[in-house]
Amino acid sequence: MAADEYQQHNSINSTHDYDEKRPLLRSGRDDIGDGGDDVELTGCAGACKVCDPRSAWHRYTFVLALVCLLSFGSYYCYDTPSALEDIIKEDLNVNTSQYVLLYSLYSWPNVILCFFGGFLIDKVFGIRVGTLVFGGFVLAGQCVFALGALLDNFTCMLAGRFIFGLGGENLAVAQNTYAVTWFKEKELNLVFGLQLSFSRIGSTLNMNVNKPIYDTFNTDLEPYTRLGLTLYVGAAMCLFSVICGIIIGLLDYRAEKVLKRESASTGDVIKLSDVKDFPLTLWLIFFICVFYYVTVFPFIGIGLVFFEEKYELSAASAGIVNSLVYFISAGASPFFGLVVDKTGRNVFWITLGTVITLACHMMLAFTFISPFIVMSIMGVAYSILACSLWTLVAFIMPEHQLGTSFGCMQSIQNLGLAVVTIIIGKIVDTSGYLMLEVFMCACLCVTIVFCVLLYLVDAARGSGLNLSAKDRKRLRETKEIGKDK
Repeated sequence: MAADEYQQHNSINSTHDYDEKRPLLRSGRDDIGDGGDDVELTGCAGACKVCDPRSAWHRYTFVLALVCLLSFGSYYCYDTPSALEDIIKEDLNVNTSQYVLLYSLYSWPNVILCFFGGFLIDKVFGIRVGTLVFGGFVLAGQCVFALGALLDNFTCMLAGRFIFGLGGENLAVAQNTYAVTWFKEKELNLVFGLQLSFSRIGSTLNMNVNKPIYDTFNTDLEPYTRLGLTLYVGAAMCLFSVICGIIIGLLDYRAEKVLKRESASTGDVIKLSDVKDFPLTLWLIFFICVFYYVTVFPFIGIGLVFFEEKYELSAASAGIVNSLVYFISAGASPFFGLVVDKTGRNVFWITLGTVITLACHMMLAFTFISPFIVMSIMGVAYSILACSLWTLVAFIMPEHQLGTSFGCMQSIQNLGLAVVTIIIGKIVDTSGYLMLEVFMCACLCVTIVFCVLLYLVDAARGSGLNLSAKDRKRLRETKEIGKDK
């Protein structure tokens, strides 16, 4: 689920006027109103700007809200196992190694599917049908997941998470395609910032309401029945997102006909033969991505019981602490995206975010500093790294290889998440949470090593990954002058 950040941050930075950072997701025109100025609208559209697809009122009143809500249900449900970790383990009598499969089975299909999400949307389904197909997978997966709880069948729950994973990442691709289709380039920073914030709001809401929802059901019911009913609330959220997909599809179809524009497409071109041409700096970025992200999302996935046991927090308080990374990043990501955009020095910011995260895990392992403080700091560190890491790919690779580059990065990330999630389940079952934190610190130390290597290789090759924004602009202008000659 975290991997959709590559599309968001790449598209945010595509608002600049240079070729090195052209968006991976892009439409075939610069403005929603192109070619439609001579169209005379009648009825509601002719009398009210809110109904006119050319107007800002229409886009900001209807389309923006629908785009932000497209994957709200998916993000709400993704971390449902984390919010109900202790309940799932107790009611279904599973250990941590079994429980973490609920996360790794989400990641496994995306090791492959991340390469083909753009192709499926562009060439097979189209944006409107593709949104409903992938949203349908998310909804069906959550329903099967909930059904497994109702039947006290953990295998059925695992199958539901696998189905859920088939749609989650590709739904994010569709969401980003709609955003780029409907909004001008100068508006993308705002739009993608709001999308990311809504995603984190969904995750934060999930962390804090599932346990109270579970407690509201009649205690005379079987515990696993109460769990299943709670999970069906998540299915209702997914259904809501599908309804939003239907509405925005109708609006997009109407705008396409009225304004006579081309159908939306991701522009995502995947050529696996390009992998052999990947430079060393790109592979270092891949390794940084894997070793960093396995210390954040898998940890949140099993963090509830950790906070309850070590800090003796109530389930409600532990849920709040566990959601702080999402909550902080919802507000901090747009801010740090702007800061990194204005200052440059991406490798510095990546290293800073990693070092701060390492300090947070060390505090969680060896001190009793308030977890509210530690996880808030980790949320800031995560925002810093996410805003500075994914955009580096666009600095390194030419536009025609961006699809393959990001697909490979996302694939490796999902493979790392799937494998490490299983490993940390084994660690917790056999050695406890202290050894888990030691493992997290080790992964972050490896990340720092790769950051140093990235800095050294970049300095030796002069690729400009750690230049200031002004120096990077000067280097770009020099290259463009050289091309013109």
